[in-house]
Amino acid sequence: MLPYLRNEICKGVNGESLSIAAERDMGEDCCSSGSLVEIAIAGMHCSSCEGKVTSELMAVEGVKSADVSATFGTAKISLQTDAEVCTSDLKGAIERAGYSVSDAESGDAGARGAAADGMAATSGAAAAMGDFHWRDGPLWKEAASNTKWCLIGCSIGEFGTLAAYSVYNIGASVTTGSGLYFFLLLLPLINGLITSVMLETFILVRKQMALGIAFKTAMGMSFISMLMMEIAMEITDLLFTGGELGMNYWAIPVMLAVGFVTPWPYNYWRLKKLGQACH
Repeated sequence: MLPYLRNEICKGVNGESLSIAAERDMGEDCCSSGSLVEIAIAGMHCSSCEGKVTSELMAVEGVKSADVSATFGTAKISLQTDAEVCTSDLKGAIERAGYSVSDAESGDAGARGAAADGMAATSGAAAAMGDFHWRDGPLWKEAASNTKWCLIGCSIGEFGTLAAYSVYNIGASVTTGSGLYFFLLLLPLINGLITSVMLETFILVRKQMALGIAFKTAMGMSFISMLMMEIAMEITDLLFTGGELGMNYWAIPVMLAVGFVTPWPYNYWRLKKLGQACH
């Protein structure tokens, strides 16, 4: 029997609880129609994590709703009345979101919540005692993935604005150091933030998440990380253009590299120290 199956409990419409592990032992891999499935998940840190898992679970045929909690490390999945959903499909959805089903023994939600609170307190105490370090390889990879998506979203708005300055010869017509110059200097940063939030919202909606929830999840991204990224890219561009507003196309690879590297350690720190993702 696979370890993760110990964590999955089906609660039928008649109120009875049924262990899916027991069903698997009898050769079954599906929950009863109209049931509530609760799964323990490892690796979630924030609302963005919750959004990713929710969108993948909602894409599974037969799933009616999914209540995902990073605090408790659980997903409560309600199935449609006439649906039979295989537990392997639910596990696959969680893994596609980038997380794993927990090996911890299951208990009621309250017990798991208390355990989660206890672990959070322990983690906080450990961090206060100097347990933080920069040697967590898997976390560096997770931070890199988050940084990559932020970079794509921010680059659309920032590069598009700078390219427009060049195409319409706006930069050459503006006096360096004037009020208009500084306004136009800030505009690519603002547009980069907007397109990053729009891209994240679009991706989550495409994954079957409600628009309001998708937008709220997107707004939960780290604006500090995005501003660090965008400022670094714009400074790099200005070095190539000699201070003139516009896009130097030879600078694009360097801008992308600098934009990625600048916030990457900060995003690692957020994950390691605070348990929060930038994206």
